[in-house]
Amino acid sequence: MNLFQPTFAKRLIFFVVSDIALFYISLHLSYALRFDFVINPDHMVHFLNVFGILLLLKLFFMGFFEAYRITWRFFSLNDSKRLIKAHVAAALVFVAIFFAVPEFFTPMPRSVIIIDFFLSLMLTGGLRASKRILMEQLRAISGRNTLIIGVEHNTASVIRSAFNGELDYVPVGIVAVREENRNAIGTYIETVKVYDGGDLEQIAATRDATAAIITGKFPPEVLKTLYERLNGAGITEIKVAKLLGGRYDKLEDLSIEDLLARHPKDLDKAAISRFINGKRVLITGAGGSIGSEIALQCHAFGAASLTLVESSEFNLYSISEQLPDAEAVLCSVTEQEELEALFAAGRFEIVIHAAAYKHVPLCEANVAAAVRNNVSGSKNVIDLSIAYGVEKVVVISTDKAVRPTNVMGATKRVTELYAQNVEMGATEIVAVRFGNVLGSSGSVIPKFKRQIESGGPVTVTDPEMTRYFMLIPEACQLVLQAAAIAKGGELFILDMGEPVKIVDLAQQMIRLYGKEGEVEIVFTGLRPGEKMYEELLISEHERKTKYESIYITNPTPCDIGALTEDIDALLKADDKVAALQKIVPEFDHRP
Repeated sequence: MNLFQPTFAKRLIFFVVSDIALFYISLHLSYALRFDFVINPDHMVHFLNVFGILLLLKLFFMGFFEAYRITWRFFSLNDSKRLIKAHVAAALVFVAIFFAVPEFFTPMPRSVIIIDFFLSLMLTGGLRASKRILMEQLRAISGRNTLIIGVEHNTASVIRSAFNGELDYVPVGIVAVREENRNAIGTYIETVKVYDGGDLEQIAATRDATAAIITGKFPPEVLKTLYERLNGAGITEIKVAKLLGGRYDKLEDLSIEDLLARHPKDLDKAAISRFINGKRVLITGAGGSIGSEIALQCHAFGAASLTLVESSEFNLYSISEQLPDAEAVLCSVTEQEELEALFAAGRFEIVIHAAAYKHVPLCEANVAAAVRNNVSGSKNVIDLSIAYGVEKVVVISTDKAVRPTNVMGATKRVTELYAQNVEMGATEIVAVRFGNVLGSSGSVIPKFKRQIESGGPVTVTDPEMTRYFMLIPEACQLVLQAAAIAKGGELFILDMGEPVKIVDLAQQMIRLYGKEGEVEIVFTGLRPGEKMYEELLISEHERKTKYESIYITNPTPCDIGALTEDIDALLKADDKVAALQKIVPEFDHRP
């Protein structure tokens, strides 16, 4: 057994013994202060009586108010309250005894009781706070000076965690960012002063800060400004305090997703809930980046049942682990017979078609497979939805379908045309188009992370390459929101904000990793089928919906009989690129 291993019994013995000594010192010093350190022996006749009664009362109430159930290094305000309650109770009971049997204590000045109350409280509280104070001082020497960004409800808990030794950071200043927090400037939170956010650079310099912890949930544009100002002040280690259940949980690195994320202001969760709640939903491609998030969102919005269709065993297993009550079907959308059996048994009310091959270079290298999966598979899903009376079909499309330069974009444009012009009957079919999503399996961000972590170089195709970006959960919620207002035949477009230069993205990520000057960027040239810029709109005549984040384009009418014949010819053609160009005249293939 380790003698120095802390246990409750050892702490109890230590504090009880220490308190007995401190109670004695406190009472003796109270007498000394009362008589200016010249005590008449007559007044000390009943000293042991007084000490004995006070000792028993204090120990009893310290136990009663659980003042001994503390962890020394985490002594807190609540523990101080327990000490105060115990001393107040002990003092009140002692006063009652004193007046009940005064001869047991006389001669004894009553002022000694008051002096002893404060001295005893100070000594016992000081002992309990000593370890925390010592640890904070040691951490101030060894830890990294850190600015706390934001006056938020979790700011105090982050600071306490740092002072308690849970974090390797020493808070040296709090920076008020929000306008409504300006009244806090000059005050203190957990002994740390609050400063004006306008003086961030000066504060960082005067407090020798080398790190920052962001405690508030700020919009990306504010985060980006803070990130640039902190970098300008020489602070490259930036953490974000993540919340769990509304309280501080852990620190994570400020990520590129935090800086690029767009949070739609008009997200209508009530409309999504009305659309999804109580419905039987089938999702194709349910194990992919988009499909899995849509599955989670449908579950969150109260779908009556979920059927997850996925051709990748691992992806299907992964989403099934998160949604154990959903029906998991290992099937490709190109397998028409298996898919039809599923539709016949499922009586689905909503079908969300997210299954597709999306990686541009791979589709260029495997044209037949891309056509079969993206065109034939999509046609199977749409036709079966109509045949089995599905109320609404949502087809996930892409910005690459606009004036496509690659096979993947062309196949998605064919799907859009079919979805808009097929004879729908009672089924409402809608396509929703959006750009890159942050963190998806095909996104450039995971690739850049791997390259930076391995020491580089980071490969960018071209200095002028741009892309749109949005967080996966928000993109998926907007997809469902667009579907909720759809009447059938529409092509909706999500507002992805301003496009981002990929080289700027790479530079930001290198700075976030603290690798500026260590990791270089190498330009490799456009890959087969890639565009320099992605577009979301076919024409300048797109219309707004009642939501500013969702637009609708004019439909592209075509003869469905001719389109169906062209699709059949495409599936049989040896030269599938030429067959695609016949269906999509604007397809400018760039192999």
